[in-house]
Amino acid sequence: MLQDKIKQYTEEIEQFAPTSIADVEAFRLKFLVSKGIVKSLFEEFKTVSSEEKRVLGKVLNEFKQLAEDKFQEAQAEFQQSTSALERKESDLTLPGEGMELGSRHPLSLVRKEIVEIFKKLGFVVSEGPEIEDDWHNFSALNFPPEHPARDMQDTFFIKKQDGNDIALRTHTSSVQVRMMEMGKPPFRAIMPGRVYRNEAISARAHCFFHQVEGLYVDENVSFADLKQTLFHFVQELYGEGTKVRFRPSYFPFTEPSAEMDISCTICKGAGCNLCKGSGWVEILGCGMVDPNVLENCGIDSKKYSGFAFGMGIERVTNLKYEIKDLRLFSENDARFLSQFETEII
Repeated sequence: MLQDKIKQYTEEIEQFAPTSIADVEAFRLKFLVSKGIVKSLFEEFKTVSSEEKRVLGKVLNEFKQLAEDKFQEAQAEFQQSTSALERKESDLTLPGEGMELGSRHPLSLVRKEIVEIFKKLGFVVSEGPEIEDDWHNFSALNFPPEHPARDMQDTFFIKKQDGNDIALRTHTSSVQVRMMEMGKPPFRAIMPGRVYRNEAISARAHCFFHQVEGLYVDENVSFADLKQTLFHFVQELYGEGTKVRFRPSYFPFTEPSAEMDISCTICKGAGCNLCKGSGWVEILGCGMVDPNVLENCGIDSKKYSGFAFGMGIERVTNLKYEIKDLRLFSENDARFLSQFETEII
């Protein structure tokens, strides 16, 4: 019967003598939660006769109040005990706890190293917005309207503004356009920054990543200047034993265009998932700036020439630190990040 249950649980509550905060929490879970004993007794109370309700209503409310008071009393007692213990154990003469050293992100380390290498060659750093219009992201760079890179499968379009597509930039080449529009040659700059492409996430690709692009525009700039600049960069970053090769390619904004490969630093040419078994890994695209791009930016292409290049920092970092999965860079796993250079944050 309900009355007998109330009597039984009342005795249990009155005899409750917790020895730890865990006991107090167990008491709460048993009696006071939505599926606890107090709630179940009130549910059972709904089924008794009207005559019994007049008798048991007051008893049941008193039982509920007893359970709540017992819990609050026990909880307050242990909180006070904990505070007193903390005060007793505090010794202000003891030395403070040492600060845990943080670590710089590997992408930040490699970006800094890339910037330093090109600074020694006279390149300055230039930056621009991550949200771009069609002109700076595509049209000025010689992308015709039907070019596949304009398709929604590659680009995160945001909206149209005055008939112009606004999108997350797909490369930092847009910074090159802005720099050439606002200044006069010669230009010698690199453009590090984050870019976005609508790609499937895998060990080799991500929907956002980091780039460093470079631009050199002056009189009598040649493809030989481009090759020697990039060869020097690879030797500085990966060591003098690193092999380099250039392959013909196509980019709308350069002509002629090439892709540059280096010997795989992970498998040493034996073949792995990063180099797809070839022993070579492509790290950047490059070429001579297309005359149309120079003219779009108000530069006389008959007087000036230039070269441009672009690389993904994740790919470069994979090879430098022999990391096989670029997804690790964005997972914020302290075990992974702590393996790299440390400094006080």
